[in-house]
Amino acid sequence: MRTWIKFCGTTSLADALASAEAGADALGFIFAPSKRQVTPGAAREIIKKLPAGIERIGIFMNEDLDTIRRIAENTGLTGIQLHGGESTEFVAQLKAKPVADRLRVIKTVIMNGDFHLELEKFLNASSLADAILLDSGAGSGQTFEWRGVRSFLTGTEMKFIVAGGLNPENVTAAMRMFHPYGVDVVSGVETSPGKKDPEKLKAFVATVRNAEKEAWAAQH
Repeated sequence: MRTWIKFCGTTSLADALASAEAGADALGFIFAPSKRQVTPGAAREIIKKLPAGIERIGIFMNEDLDTIRRIAENTGLTGIQLHGGESTEFVAQLKAKPVADRLRVIKTVIMNGDFHLELEKFLNASSLADAILLDSGAGSGQTFEWRGVRSFLTGTEMKFIVAGGLNPENVTAAMRMFHPYGVDVVSGVETSPGKKDPEKLKAFVATVRNAEKEAWAAQH
């Protein structure tokens, strides 16, 4: 299975094009408070210059529905990532309107405290979110306790994405542990917050693709 790769925290056209050239499947644009936050106008200017086929995911945290829909329309997003305390009802409302028909909805679940309650809630609402993103916290750059989470995903048909502290050095271990639908990285491919390192971008993609080949060889 080909692993979906998202480079998040895109802040400039140069970084966006470098990410696309490296082989990203998706770019993330953060509209929530963050060191990597971008305005809708800046995101729109970057997005309209992107190669065809690159997914454009907007990251929102506890934002109202109308604002999300408006920004999605005005910037040309293809997906929404909800990074706050949004409920399953909120996800259903977001997907109910025509503007959401062409948008994928990804729900972040932070892997701390009673994460299993939140995770089970969204795993059981499989017709709502299109994927669940497992993260260690907003911009923490730290991995979560992988082994303690893996058992909760056994048998689920929900697509899940692993994030939180990934980099070219540890992404192979994450893929062996989770066999995820996708992986998401921010700080692990940066030179500083909001500035991508082209060599790290390429190394991350190459490592993911090599791990896929290794997994395929082990199965055949």
